[in-house]
Amino acid sequence: MEQLSAGKKLDQAFGKLGKEKTISFELGLDTDAQSLKALDASSDPEPGEEMPDEAADLLSGAKISVTVQSKKPIDESGEKDYVGMAMKVSTKDGDLVEYRVVGDYTYIRSDTDSLGKAMGAPVPSAKDLPPEASGLKKVLEGEWVKFITKEMEKTTAEMGAEPGAKPAPEPTLDAKTQKQLLEALRETIAREVDFKTAGDKDGSEHITATAPFRTLITEFFGEIRPLAKNLPPGMELPTDKDLKDAPNTKVTADFTLKNGELTEVYVDLAKLAENAKVKKLGLVVRMSEGQTPTAPAGATELNIDEILGGFGAAMMEEEDFGEEGFPEDAA
Repeated sequence: MEQLSAGKKLDQAFGKLGKEKTISFELGLDTDAQSLKALDASSDPEPGEEMPDEAADLLSGAKISVTVQSKKPIDESGEKDYVGMAMKVSTKDGDLVEYRVVGDYTYIRSDTDSLGKAMGAPVPSAKDLPPEASGLKKVLEGEWVKFITKEMEKTTAEMGAEPGAKPAPEPTLDAKTQKQLLEALRETIAREVDFKTAGDKDGSEHITATAPFRTLITEFFGEIRPLAKNLPPGMELPTDKDLKDAPNTKVTADFTLKNGELTEVYVDLAKLAENAKVKKLGLVVRMSEGQTPTAPAGATELNIDEILGGFGAAMMEEEDFGEEGFPEDAA
């Protein structure tokens, strides 16, 4: 009875979420730099390709905030129904990058200095860019810039296509297929997941869901494999053979509900690492009241030629600098 009650409450909470037209959530890792370095080391990286300390520090404190807005309830929406999106990556030291899609435009701003330090690849200074890269100067100075979304999508598609080829249609996932995928997930969860429920002091309720990882994902992909023909091009599903080496350790997700609404999900992933040095590795999702994405004021508009030309000019400047750094009479 507890299994049925907890599972039903959780299903109802996700049902409420699907009826919203705008949802906002924050995604983050509950970990530390030491655990991330240990996780990276277990993948046996090539010498010199190990995760930099700066990147480990960045990821351990990074959070991604996302808002999605649709003309229809989320659970009835196809890709063409979404009218706004916003995403921001931030750390304890501030925002790293943010972009919004509102109307016909995509808006972007970033802290390029912090990004460069974290990735171990410093970016050019705005003052070092040539005149034709004036738009990129705004980017490097951390100001908002914008460009027409469809023009960027068209140019990106043409750059990757064969000469004379027609641009491929945009990959889409229709609402019917989304519902079928969701139903397959629900059936898998009902069959493979053990639920428990517990109250909390602040009036919220916790529901834990536990399942062996390999069994869960193998069963889920088995359920949705008949739908593969309806998925966008490039979305290939892994086979059972592909999944046979996945750890079958039991994974627990903790769902927090308040007044029947989902407010937080926490998944403990440390055991999946199968590495004793990975002491802390959790994924946390926090829901918040949906915020309508808005266009930032004062954004500088860039055209595609300016963006591509600016990047090309910046790269040429980098190459010239590198050549000058090695004079012929150097010892």
